[in-house]
Amino acid sequence: MRVLKFGGTSVANAQRFVNVSEIAINTAIQVQTALVLSAPAGVTNILVSMVKSALAGSDCKSEFAALDQIIRPLISSLGQQYPQFDAAKVMAYYEETVEALQRRVQGISLLGSCPDEVAAFIECRGEALSIATMAELLKARAHQVQVIDPVEILVCDGRPLESSVDIEASTERFNRVQLNPDAIVLMSGFCGGNRQGQLVLLGRNGSDYSAACLAAISKAQCCEIWTDVDGVYSCDPRAVPDAVLLRRMSYKEAMELSYFGAKVLHPRTIAPIAQYRIPCLIKSTLNPQGEGTLISEETDRSLITKGISDLKNVSMINVSGPGMKGMVGMAGRLFTCISRANVSIVLITQSSSEYSISFCVHSEDAYLARHAIEEEFALELAAHILDPLEIQDRKAIISVVGEGMRTAKGVSSKFFRALAQANINVNAIAQGSSERSISAVIDQAKVSEAIFSCHTAFFSGRQLIDLILVGVGGVGKALLKQIERQKAELQQRNGIELRVICVANSRTFVKDPLGLQVDKIPELLTNSVNGQFTIEEAKRLVDDSHLVNPVFVDCTSSEDWALSYIELMQAGYHVVTPNKKANTSSYEYYKGLRQIARNCHRKFYYEATVGAGLPVINTLQNLLAAGDRLIEFNGIMSGTLSYIFGLVDEGKTLSEATRDAYERGYSEPNPRDDLEGMDVARKLLILARECGYKLNLEDIEREYPVDAKYLEGETAQEVLENLKHADEEFGRRVAEAKAQGKVLRYVATIKDGGKCTCGIKAVGPEDPLFKVVGGENALSFTSAYYQPIPLVIRGYGAGTEVTAAGVISDILRLQNWTREA
Repeated sequence: MRVLKFGGTSVANAQRFVNVSEIAINTAIQVQTALVLSAPAGVTNILVSMVKSALAGSDCKSEFAALDQIIRPLISSLGQQYPQFDAAKVMAYYEETVEALQRRVQGISLLGSCPDEVAAFIECRGEALSIATMAELLKARAHQVQVIDPVEILVCDGRPLESSVDIEASTERFNRVQLNPDAIVLMSGFCGGNRQGQLVLLGRNGSDYSAACLAAISKAQCCEIWTDVDGVYSCDPRAVPDAVLLRRMSYKEAMELSYFGAKVLHPRTIAPIAQYRIPCLIKSTLNPQGEGTLISEETDRSLITKGISDLKNVSMINVSGPGMKGMVGMAGRLFTCISRANVSIVLITQSSSEYSISFCVHSEDAYLARHAIEEEFALELAAHILDPLEIQDRKAIISVVGEGMRTAKGVSSKFFRALAQANINVNAIAQGSSERSISAVIDQAKVSEAIFSCHTAFFSGRQLIDLILVGVGGVGKALLKQIERQKAELQQRNGIELRVICVANSRTFVKDPLGLQVDKIPELLTNSVNGQFTIEEAKRLVDDSHLVNPVFVDCTSSEDWALSYIELMQAGYHVVTPNKKANTSSYEYYKGLRQIARNCHRKFYYEATVGAGLPVINTLQNLLAAGDRLIEFNGIMSGTLSYIFGLVDEGKTLSEATRDAYERGYSEPNPRDDLEGMDVARKLLILARECGYKLNLEDIEREYPVDAKYLEGETAQEVLENLKHADEEFGRRVAEAKAQGKVLRYVATIKDGGKCTCGIKAVGPEDPLFKVVGGENALSFTSAYYQPIPLVIRGYGAGTEVTAAGVISDILRLQNWTREA
């Protein structure tokens, strides 16, 4: 025999009933087949609601109307499709069922109470209707049918609403049934009978359990569980779109996954099939030809871990105090009193000091557990031998499961690293001696992030990086274009998916937790009615959208945003920026940024602050990490001044060269900002601090190319006109340098000991900076490793495109951190 169980969604409407009958008929051609059916989708919920409403004194008219809307169209539609389908007979059975329900509802309403036996009868009427309908459908399709009553077959012990099946006694009952070898056997799920022959329910997922028990007592060759998904996945595919379909897994793996919250199977379903070594196949009625998942003694050895599961609505109870240590029998008393209260313990962990025991229960049982413990240990609590109970609600258990974990190294470290990368705090840890699973207790609000991060670590080659971009001026706009241009190639070649979750300008913002369409962002910003983007909104975005690897990209020159980086990292963001304000703020803030980044396991990348797209910061950090020491630094660090001084070499005056740079868009909106050298001073301070010097911006000696009076003016045109008065004086300096075979450059310098200056310097042909013109940057590092010939980094260090390239390079470095950190 082959047992097939179909869930509520499989019999949700007439067409799905037909699909189920088709599967059953095709299976019956090869082997005798038994069908176990659930109630049509939604019916059980209506029946449960009917009991609650009747207890409140209602006549349940709305529930009966809802039931009619599901069952009557189902029967009528099947009658129209199959002329041989006895719709009148099924409809009459339905109406008898409704009358029986009405009588019981009236009784409940009058008495104001509902015995469990009555509730059991009401709540399993949906399964009985499914069996009556399927029996007539199979007959209409010219197939013999034999209906067996689970009350007569499945011998149960327990409460009327939550019973368990005695497999041995049920086997004796089943063996006495005369089966028609040519018939398809039908049996209601969800119910059985106690030893007095009274109807009882099998509790949550009872229909799956019914099928597993029928397979065990009939010694079936296979038990098939048909659902609306293709099988067992590595995690919930609704939460993680690239969840992996598991082709094969062992009974023990299935038990672990189901125990810790996997939705496809319940632990009670697996117990009978595992005990009697009956293969179980999970398949989808929406994809009958799919391979599904086979649960048997063998597992798929190619996968070390089989899945990530989560169990929500858990409370963690901590029992601690000096009376715990060395006191024989304390743990036994604790768990005995919990058992007496009929509370199931989900997870246990104990500190090696024996000072405390922590365990988890379902939140609905937390009060019962507390009451039982306080009653059992009343004397110890009163004498302060035990501390007051600590109960933490709104917790969840995340588990990694797999047979291969017993022999593979590094599974635990990968698991906890994934949780840390998602900025998730672990409250407790548990691992069984079988080493088949490892579990962590976390805040329930972080479950989505935990599942996604762990699944990425164990199963996925895809790396998601979620971007929140503030500032869509020149650099921000260029960055969006580069992301749009490179997105497909990054995903195909490197498995990196860049998602732009939110974009903000100075006025408003737009967001989409699944990712904005980049080419639509300008239009969306124009039409946005959102207010100004704030630090509070940025924090909410991480929590509400459950972002795992969020990156805050600051392409503004705002000091307010720069001084918010600490809060952003504490909220879970990595920070990437070309904004120099954070790194050139007070030295205390500079050090605080790095300390918070370490404490919060976040990254702060700012390569584009110094050389735009040139690899300056990373190169210097690597040298220092390798034990090198800076002796002297000289550099041209302003692309605008490099361009201006190059034109001066060719014979233009300073004012003419500056106007040329302004008109080409190379300078700041007011060219005074370039000529004052403040931008160079900020870059120099960043490099000096990287080398370990405790300096502030006022410690940088800064020389203006010309007297400050020549840079006065409210507008760019006023400054350019005023600058003409400096041409004669500046021309003399150019001529003096030329007479010595040298040229003038605006050079930033760090001397051994930390003295930092930036100003005009005459350099000769032997100097690496001599030929740096046309907007290029050049940075010369003389160090313990690089002397007498210095290490020189040279290239274009200004412009929106190269700066955006530096930003995107920093963003992509976070992918390596995700995999290896």
